Amino acid sequence: MLIFRQLFDKNSFTYTYLLGDSKSREAVIIDTVYEQSTRDCSLIDELGLQLIHVVDTHCHADHVTGAWLMKHHLDAKINISRHAGVEGADNGLVDGDHIKFGSRYLQVRETPGHTSGCVTYVLDDETMAFTGDALLVRGCGRTDFQQGSPSMLYQSIKTKILTLPNSTKIYPAHDYDGVTVTSVAEEKEFNPRVGGQSSQKDFVLYMNSLGLPHPGKIDVALPANLNCGRPKNGRITDELPMWGPLKKTFAGVWEIDAEWVLENLSEVLLLDVREHDEFEGSLGHIVNAKQIALGSLANRVGEIDTQTPVVTVCRSGARSAQAIFLLQQAGVTKAANLSGGMLRWRDRGYPVVGGAS
Repeated sequence: MLIFRQLFDKNSFTYTYLLGDSKSREAVIIDTVYEQSTRDCSLIDELGLQLIHVVDTHCHADHVTGAWLMKHHLDAKINISRHAGVEGADNGLVDGDHIKFGSRYLQVRETPGHTSGCVTYVLDDETMAFTGDALLVRGCGRTDFQQGSPSMLYQSIKTKILTLPNSTKIYPAHDYDGVTVTSVAEEKEFNPRVGGQSSQKDFVLYMNSLGLPHPGKIDVALPANLNCGRPKNGRITDELPMWGPLKKTFAGVWEIDAEWVLENLSEVLLLDVREHDEFEGSLGHIVNAKQIALGSLANRVGEIDTQTPVVTVCRSGARSAQAIFLLQQAGVTKAANLSGGMLRWRDRGYPVVGGAS
């Protein structure tokens, strides 16, 4: 069975796609965004996947790719068209190549025209195609920079994408209206640029009359993406707190493992957000923990020492995760949720004050 997730970056309107093989747990990710790498790594971890390949549909001009960062964190191979002019990739792709993950693969179809190095990735059974900016929902990518060519793009769309089965679902790299997917049949009929009876001449004249401004981030994105998103100094700049070995969940909550907390009890403020009867109840509580029920936290946040890292605790980790958001809203930046809460703490046999034996 195929594992599939469609992710979105609201700043660049970019869709990122994660595909995994449910048996081998090997996975591939398409069109990552640098600022979303922590989110993507968290999802891959939570789904129990091993990222084998990170691929881009082309050299983007509106955001910095997360390819280099994903390779750094997860040791995945970077893949992009051989014609993209990019340095630092592990594999330069050409038409007909297969990107394998477990028993599945993506077939590479060269679809230049938006840029000279655009490719479309087609799933092995041709049920899904990831078209980058070559073909969008009721539109297509611009053709006025990065060796773009309207006549070339028209031929790419007509011969490499719209020749797929009518039922093939098309997933673009961007959509500015929140539309997530289309199909070959829909674009054949309804795409105002290449659908219906539109000719190559019609398309070329249409594209040459757009008069679009250059992407706002092109001066930053393009140089970085020509090096797979690797910063000039090679230093990681994504958000990683330094006070402990934190991990960010896909839900956006920073968590920390119970073992580290046990070994560093004197270095953190334990904030138990259970009700008082639970705090003194059968699960007990961790020594020196400060008890403030979640319902009272917003009004008592002034009691929290903002200079000391805060670890929030509850029964299972659910209420204490919500406490993290409340603390962040109040300006408490050094805060993490105790992963698994008191249930996991007790399950590991760690010491408590009170509680049932």
